[in-house]
Amino acid sequence: MPHTETPGTGTARLRWWSELPIILVVYACYSAGRLIVRGDVSDAVDHGLAILRIEKALYLNAEHPLNRLFTREPWLGIPADFWYASLHYLLTPALLVWLFRSHAAHYRAARTWLMTSTFIGLIGFTLLPTCPPRLLDAGHGFVDTMAHYSSYGWWGGEASAPRGLGGMTNQYAAMPSLHVGWALWCGVILWRYGRTRWTRAAAVGYPLITTIVVMGTANHYFLDAAAGAAVMGAGFLLAPVVTRYADRARARLLPRTAPVAADSAGSRSPIVSAGCQTSAGERFPRQRHPESRYRSGTEPGASPSDAGEGAPAPAR
Repeated sequence: MPHTETPGTGTARLRWWSELPIILVVYACYSAGRLIVRGDVSDAVDHGLAILRIEKALYLNAEHPLNRLFTREPWLGIPADFWYASLHYLLTPALLVWLFRSHAAHYRAARTWLMTSTFIGLIGFTLLPTCPPRLLDAGHGFVDTMAHYSSYGWWGGEASAPRGLGGMTNQYAAMPSLHVGWALWCGVILWRYGRTRWTRAAAVGYPLITTIVVMGTANHYFLDAAAGAAVMGAGFLLAPVVTRYADRARARLLPRTAPVAADSAGSRSPIVSAGCQTSAGERFPRQRHPESRYRSGTEPGASPSDAGEGAPAPAR
């Protein structure tokens, strides 16, 4: 992980009621960014076609065969559509909750990594609106499986949003693929903190299957998936920097108060010895309480020389 904390330090102050608003704000920014920054449709189509040309030059063409397979085989296409439409909204927050409850010392670093990467992805949506394969002209050979199998799910023919709400989403936010990015984050978390064979298998299988799903459903290009992985790598590297700046901002907004050490004797009297050491029977340096002098064997009328430090003890 990019940053770890020892138990009892920063993580001890984390509470779910303070974490929940942070996560909701980040998700609101994610949704608003996808909605507001729509970009020009012609530019988005040009970017999508440019990606296809780049992939053709690199001899990459995983999207077409996968899309044909998912369209031809409903037993693959329908589960893939459900996978694409729901799983990243369910598994990602579930892993955050699991980390918070079971691995609190590592929660903050993982949460910061995920949120930093999400914001980087929003920058990509803003600067590079991209038309997904399913929205290209039919002559390019792609079938929108979400629309093809829409009668089997809650989504409509426009997007993976619920029926009638397709217009509330930015369908040209394809580059990078945060479906793949979040799945990769989940895989790393499961691999690092899972303790069973099943969690290790899920750590490998979940991001791999998600990558296949986003291409087979014609929602993303292969380069979108690669960009999603790159965004998570950038977020991984930047998360410690974000954590440091967040700590500095918190220190300025919430200055620490130095704890007051309690007096072991419970006394609140001022210190008047000016740093001099006093014994148990002294109120001032070299000045004993009268009773302590009686106990040492001196009389009230004895001369200072008789009661001096060098005087021998009285005979018993």
